[in-house]
Amino acid sequence: MQTVKLLAFGWALHFKMLSQSAFDGFLAILWPLFFATVAFFIYRHGSKEAALAPVALGAAVMGVWTATSVSASSALQRERRLGTLELLVAAPTNLAFVLLPVTLATSTIGLYCIVATLLWARFLFGIHVPIAHPFPFALGILGVVLTIGALGFVMAVVFVRSRRAWAMGALTEFPVWLLCGFLVPISLLPEWTRPLSWALGPTWGMRAIHASAFGGTPWADLAGCYALAIGYVAVGGLLLGRMIDAARRQATLSLT
Repeated sequence: MQTVKLLAFGWALHFKMLSQSAFDGFLAILWPLFFATVAFFIYRHGSKEAALAPVALGAAVMGVWTATSVSASSALQRERRLGTLELLVAAPTNLAFVLLPVTLATSTIGLYCIVATLLWARFLFGIHVPIAHPFPFALGILGVVLTIGALGFVMAVVFVRSRRAWAMGALTEFPVWLLCGFLVPISLLPEWTRPLSWALGPTWGMRAIHASAFGGTPWADLAGCYALAIGYVAVGGLLLGRMIDAARRQATLSLT
């Protein structure tokens, strides 16, 4: 229960701070709207109106990844730059339980993006997104937020060795859009990209959202999405422990 309370408190605290940030709040909503507008015009020009509803859902989920990729990947670097990383490592609480709420809060900001993009599509472009199965649809949205937050946790751990972690996070933004099938079906991508797509939790979350919205069976995709989220947390926690042990032995924790 103490761990759950710690995670909940950390998530609420960071979500409140991010919500009041112009960069993480307003711009995280604004950017996906530009990309969604371009996608709507492209698909409307060359496709039937029915094809725009999946595009609206994909553009909405794009915003979750946009809000997370840079902020989460540089989470540990921010602590290092502020001079608080050593204090967090020395604290009695496991650093993973401190870092995970940060990345989950950044992905939760993406809920703003989902709502804003769907409203943008509905009122500006007249695109109606049907939701055949509301409960699995809600689980799919939650799964996308959790798995992207967990993936951001892994990225924060892996990229901490780079002084430009934020740039490496930005570098992943567009490839993940493609590999997870947000706007382009995975079936249109080269065969060698399929294993990469299946290893990314947002792929399964996007499939579950599509199935829930358009009358399919989303349960297997939901299971894959949540299973990968748990796997990301386990891998990130293991890597973080090893990196902290190595940094302590080599006295390389601080680069300031």
